[in-house]
Amino acid sequence: MTVAFIGIGSNVGERRDFVRRAVTALGDDHDVEIVATSSLYETTPVGGPPQRSFVNLVAKIDTSLEPRALLELCKAIEARLGRQPNEMRWGPRVADLDVLLFGDEKVNESDLEIPHPRMSQRKFVLIPLLEIDPEIADPWGDPYSNWSDEAEGDVTLLEPFTPHIE
Repeated sequence: MTVAFIGIGSNVGERRDFVRRAVTALGDDHDVEIVATSSLYETTPVGGPPQRSFVNLVAKIDTSLEPRALLELCKAIEARLGRQPNEMRWGPRVADLDVLLFGDEKVNESDLEIPHPRMSQRKFVLIPLLEIDPEIADPWGDPYSNWSDEAEGDVTLLEPFTPHIE
């Protein structure tokens, strides 16, 4: 099993519900165990067009999947929740699941970079990540807490995470 961290967000419709449903769907996969989740945070969009704020969290998981298969699972969950392919980069979305970290692995492929290439620049990733693991560092040993002051975006604590109940 490998410890991985997944960033989850939504800024369309019932944002909190979509984030909860995404966590539930992730944990329902037999190759994934949810170890911890951060609280839910309301966050300002970073990059992209003007749009509604997001609800974000970070989930810590144990997985037997390889990085590519975990990315494919995340994309499948997005589609199940109603995310439609869109040409607009960083535009509004029902669900967004990003593989942030995968053990100590470094992956650099055209559609998959681990650690996520912009995570150290975004408070909506760093604040929930550091809530789960205040001492977490990148694969080179640099603590993510070093980046939180300079990162972009505003983050407001909403509430502790509670699972989606069908």
